[in-house]
Amino acid sequence: MSAVPDLPVLTDLSALTAALRTHLDGPRRAVRDRCRGLDHDLLAPPPTPLPMNEHRARVSAQVEALARESFVAEGFPERQGGLGRYGDGVTAFEMLGHTDLSLFVKAGVQWGLFGGAVSMLGTERHDALMPRIISGELQGCFAMTETGHGSDVQGLLTTATFVAETDEIVVHSPSPLARKDYIGNAADDGHLATVFAQLVVGDEHHGVHCLLVPIRDDDGSAADGVTITDCGPKLGLQGVDNGRLMFDHVRVPRTNLLGRYGDINDDGVYTSPIENPSRRFFTMLGTLVRGRISVAGGAGAAARSALTVATRYAAQRRQFAKPGVADGGDGQEVVLLDYRTHQRRLMPRIATAYALQFAQNDLVVAMDDVLSGRVSGELEQRELEARAAGIKAVTTRHATDTIQECREACGGAGYLWANRLPAMKSDTDIFTTFEGDNTVLLQLVAKSLLAQYSSTFGDLDTLGIVRFGARLTASTFVERSAARGLLQRIVDVAPGREENVVFAARTTQLALLTEREEHLIEGLARRLRRADEPGADGFAAFNNTQDHLVATAVAHVERTVAEGFAHAVATCPDPEAAAVLARVCDLYILSTIETHKAWYLEHDRLTPARTKALTALVNEICAELRGVALPLVDAFGIPEPWLTTEMLDDNLAP
Repeated sequence: MSAVPDLPVLTDLSALTAALRTHLDGPRRAVRDRCRGLDHDLLAPPPTPLPMNEHRARVSAQVEALARESFVAEGFPERQGGLGRYGDGVTAFEMLGHTDLSLFVKAGVQWGLFGGAVSMLGTERHDALMPRIISGELQGCFAMTETGHGSDVQGLLTTATFVAETDEIVVHSPSPLARKDYIGNAADDGHLATVFAQLVVGDEHHGVHCLLVPIRDDDGSAADGVTITDCGPKLGLQGVDNGRLMFDHVRVPRTNLLGRYGDINDDGVYTSPIENPSRRFFTMLGTLVRGRISVAGGAGAAARSALTVATRYAAQRRQFAKPGVADGGDGQEVVLLDYRTHQRRLMPRIATAYALQFAQNDLVVAMDDVLSGRVSGELEQRELEARAAGIKAVTTRHATDTIQECREACGGAGYLWANRLPAMKSDTDIFTTFEGDNTVLLQLVAKSLLAQYSSTFGDLDTLGIVRFGARLTASTFVERSAARGLLQRIVDVAPGREENVVFAARTTQLALLTEREEHLIEGLARRLRRADEPGADGFAAFNNTQDHLVATAVAHVERTVAEGFAHAVATCPDPEAAAVLARVCDLYILSTIETHKAWYLEHDRLTPARTKALTALVNEICAELRGVALPLVDAFGIPEPWLTTEMLDDNLAP
């Protein structure tokens, strides 16, 4: 007996593709269509590998051309020369993830990071710079990461010391570890940098702040006191001019401090609207969440490109004839996509791509609400930060693993530059560690889950997390434990082959994900609660639970993404598309549960018989969706010129 109702007979696959695309595009479909209509030749990836300097020049010219497009201005407030449509701007940049990813990153540095820092951290005195930044006339870079400090931004070594006598701030790199490293746009094109440094006013240290520091003169030479070096060739993104910056007592005007959250007034006195230094720091970084959301969008786009290429190839490539009669069978070799192993390699990843696309759409809506001021509460801001961190971590990991799988699924053809996958593989590799290392981001997500009852996110340091665990009462765990056996009892209702019917219920699917998340959160809190005993080492306790933190965060993201996908299915207006999406949603959730089946077995949530049935059901759904594999990837709506590959040449088709 099938666990799920059969898909309807689909006679018009082009109509299905169109309906899926409309729903997947989400509320900003017009933006995506506008990007699909851009000059494809201008934005397409280079057909062959280019020398580093030639690739950089090509990308610089592309950025100059993009500056004339309206979506650049959409990402900035009207008072700064923008259009104030933040979600539209981020969606447009997401579409660049289907093109040369060097262009995506270079544009992101100029307008997302550099422009975003000036826009969101500056005051009215800095607004005059924004039209030149939006137009690309003023090229800049975002100088946060140091050789000695990447994820630990609070520990940066660069100093920014206010000198009252001259009304200047002196920016200095006190040691080689303070060198600003991997800075995009620094090696060739950047003239102004947003530099993150420890602000010192008088004898008081105020923590990390951001200020504007010129790094090049008008003739392109390094500014006085600034040393610029080139990072040179990298694993990928050869079109991005990453460089290193060192500052030797560089003097800039006091007004170069981007002082929205901490400023120095005309009397030389430091003031801030946020008294608590830790809260001030996290608020400042929180305003830059758009960059993290954009990275997630670009990674998802690259993964969808890879899946489209690999699925189309699998639908035409044949290997091995079916065994049969004495003549060796009918002589017709089998299409790769008809093999169960190949379906298993691609179909769950297509389902994940759909799930993450819907999650990205929802995330962009939430971001637009916050940046536009329609939602202004601190709680909503913190929720957005945590949500963006989790989606970024999960989506970039999905991209890295999926592109590798697609490369392997295409065999030797997937190793050739002409087939796009090698460039995607090398260019997206860094996505898992820039704009926040994924492991660190997942700990941030878990921390926010533990701190959901805490009034101040920034105040909850390691010790605060431990104390939060101590505040949880034993009754909380008793209450949750009473319901623990419910899922297994529900699943045990249906005997034999019919047991899979239970897995088909969306409520049961989501309940299984929720059960895992809640158990992990509660277990983590218990471990930290015990660590609050007299004489306990708070750091050791936190350090010993880091793997638990990461697992908890992943479980949380998987559950929220699944719920978002289920909502997308329920709101799809086209009946046939909704039926297909429902099955894709089944595949995403059930394959996710299958990934963690060891946990469900270890914690007595599912029996061995149930997990075996689960695997059989995932296989069944993969086989069923094979018939709509091409409409599913075509619905990603990637312009054909951006998908041109040698192995999909019509002349090579069987």
